[in-house]
Amino acid sequence: MKVVDVWAQHPTEFFFNQPFFDSLKRWSGNTIQQIPLELTAGAMKQAGVEKALLSAWYAPEGALISNEEVLEFKNKFPDLFEGVVSVDIRNPVEAVRTIRKYVKEHNFKAVRIVQWLWELPCTHALYYPILTECVELDVPICLQVGHTGPLRSSESGKPEYIERIALDFPDLKIVCGHIGYPWHIEMIACATKFENVFIDTSAYKPNRYPKELVQFIKTNGKHKVMFGTNFPMITPQACMDKLDLLELNDEVKELFLHKNAERIFKL
Repeated sequence: MKVVDVWAQHPTEFFFNQPFFDSLKRWSGNTIQQIPLELTAGAMKQAGVEKALLSAWYAPEGALISNEEVLEFKNKFPDLFEGVVSVDIRNPVEAVRTIRKYVKEHNFKAVRIVQWLWELPCTHALYYPILTECVELDVPICLQVGHTGPLRSSESGKPEYIERIALDFPDLKIVCGHIGYPWHIEMIACATKFENVFIDTSAYKPNRYPKELVQFIKTNGKHKVMFGTNFPMITPQACMDKLDLLELNDEVKELFLHKNAERIFKL
């Protein structure tokens, strides 16, 4: 069955060496410092991933993975990779120009801001020009919800902030990565309440999905949840090996693995 991975990144050495990732390395035993792009592509293809959305990462420290690098990755594997643009939120005028450039000129499919990098929730004034531009360009804003695995504050990942921007931007497609645990029930309620709020399962293997999320995927949330890995922290194959534990019927499995993503990201 076709698979779309909606949250992945090809990590640079600079990305891997950020000290706030030490907790992830400790949990996973991952001591890799750098991997070739061909390995990332191979990991996707091994698991049947036909499209992977590769994110740029911008933080106060600078570009952890730059938009230029993501464009290079996309151009090397154009049938496999799609780009997700990121920006420095402290310069909103330049941020809007950058988003416009990569969406219009290079067909990037979304914008990602990882709020914990900035220790600012998505309701902060610096986000609002970015959210407005996402509406104008009709591309999703991809955010993180739930506790952070990295050694940074989890405050900015609370679903209550998602509710506020969903109220302020009713036409904005908001994709909430990492399930929202331990606030996943609140995240499910938010996705139920708002037409344009969605959840992706990145950073969790299917055997770790909360039972409430699995029930949501199978019922009234079948059009609301998308498959993601957070590669290289989790490989697509590790997720696919556990997929049958969810006991999804064929219709729900297709929506979860690719159809919802194709619709929301216009793939």
